[in-house]
Amino acid sequence: MYCVTATGGYAVSFSGKFRNLIAETPEIMSNMITHPLTLSGRVVTLEPLETPLLPELEALTQDERIWEFYSENYAKRENFVELYEKSFNGREAGTHYAFAVRLNETGKLIGSTQYFDISTKHRNLEIGYTWYLPEYWGTAVNLESKQLLLTYAFETLRMVRVQIKTGDTNKRSQKAIAKIGGRFEGVLRKAKVMENGQYRNTVYFSIIDEEWPAVKLHLKKLLEEKMD
Repeated sequence: MYCVTATGGYAVSFSGKFRNLIAETPEIMSNMITHPLTLSGRVVTLEPLETPLLPELEALTQDERIWEFYSENYAKRENFVELYEKSFNGREAGTHYAFAVRLNETGKLIGSTQYFDISTKHRNLEIGYTWYLPEYWGTAVNLESKQLLLTYAFETLRMVRVQIKTGDTNKRSQKAIAKIGGRFEGVLRKAKVMENGQYRNTVYFSIIDEEWPAVKLHLKKLLEEKMD
């Protein structure tokens, strides 16, 4: 159950597991991200994840293909709750900012993505917890989502480093990150324990501010080719 207040913020009750989370609008997150933040493109709109969107978003998570390479299976209610409770708490702390991804053509949600580990001191952040319905894999959706996120990170937040990571067995994700211009940095061995008890090695990529102008042009070209 989701309970929405009429006080300008929200309180969340999700099967008794979400604690009360209050978000005021607008506010400054660590003097960096002003809430609500919406990033709009031709194909998708990244809108701030709010409580009323959670039922629609959760309904999309049941395709097990989405979570094949994740350390957690977010099709499970308890994992979904924990992920987005952490996201809401992180938004208040200024360390996370979660988005719902909406397809402009249909107006329907098709996935989610986040900024997290936002550091004002070191001017860096990570993009992750990204997932889409499988029918949108390999389309312009991820390209434009990353273009929107990277543009805001480098040109508005003035970040000097954006990190993206994935599991070493997730070759599709590694290919996608490299395709958008992510620079391979290395592998952190046995970085996570999967739900099945196996260890996951994590592959790290990044883009830094000096690389952004070339990456920006590269992304523009890739998107134009996808949309032709």
